[in-house]
Amino acid sequence: MPLIDKPLPELLEYRGRNPRPADFDTYWSAALAELDATPPHAELRRSTVVASLHVEAFDLWFTGVGGARIYAKYLRPKNPGASAAKHPAVLQFHGYTGHTGDWLDKFGWPAEGFCYAAMDCRGQGGRSEDNSAVHGTTLRGHIIRGLDDPDPRKLAFRQIFLDAAQLARVVMSFAEVDADRVGCFGASQGGALSLACAALEPRIKRIAPVFPFLCDYQRVWEMDCAKDAYEELRLFFRNHDPRHERETEIFTKLGYIDVQHLAPRVRAETLMFTSLMDTLTPPSTQFAAYNKITAKKNYVLYPDFGHEALPGQIDRTFNFMQGLK
Repeated sequence: MPLIDKPLPELLEYRGRNPRPADFDTYWSAALAELDATPPHAELRRSTVVASLHVEAFDLWFTGVGGARIYAKYLRPKNPGASAAKHPAVLQFHGYTGHTGDWLDKFGWPAEGFCYAAMDCRGQGGRSEDNSAVHGTTLRGHIIRGLDDPDPRKLAFRQIFLDAAQLARVVMSFAEVDADRVGCFGASQGGALSLACAALEPRIKRIAPVFPFLCDYQRVWEMDCAKDAYEELRLFFRNHDPRHERETEIFTKLGYIDVQHLAPRVRAETLMFTSLMDTLTPPSTQFAAYNKITAKKNYVLYPDFGHEALPGQIDRTFNFMQGLK
């Protein structure tokens, strides 16, 4: 078959190119301490958008680090208190710059006995607040937001990764949810957030990332794939470091929000979906994260597909999450 990246045997051995900051573990320990000190003040407001005989739908608001109010859609089986049994739950994360979408396509999960939550990433296409201020450019994207700030804690994806973990904590706290039976999934940015969520909230039991984004930035650059969702990397260099005099510094700082470096923390059983013709999130960047996961794991390949809808993927994800029951 045609190749845009490494052959599969090499993908299964690849360990990534992007530097890992020396204080990476300290950085994320401090971030989790900040999250621990952030009361979520979760609020459920019954949605008036949809009505169902079998599903209860809520607008969920909670507080993320820095005080931003984060929005998620939350659905659960109607009258969950009628049974003493708690429900498993799944969390879904959307693609870059997007939002959680409509309600109806989510109804299958609560109809099958799951509680379900989908989060709007702060500063993107949904309802979550983005109250962070950074020094330096915010040129067209979240990857480079905070990259020129002297404080690496200002990196935008640090806050978004922590929001994903906070969502998990909030849902796990609900009376109707069994905190020991929670999974998460998503595609592209959603795949990255699934990995980050499981890395930062070790109680997550199953994850199904689909061609995860935000992995191995330097490999993306070297493959000339800094376009589309990664275009802000190219624009950042062209505008702010045109001779690449700061290249090592920049990629090392991006290492704080490189999901491959969080992947060793994942304890959840993992099912990753990868398209071998994906020029947006190249397969090697995905396997840089996958190969660092030591938990039970498997991958599903789509040899002829790129960064697009994958036939049968959501059905297989649904069946995989049935293992939470």
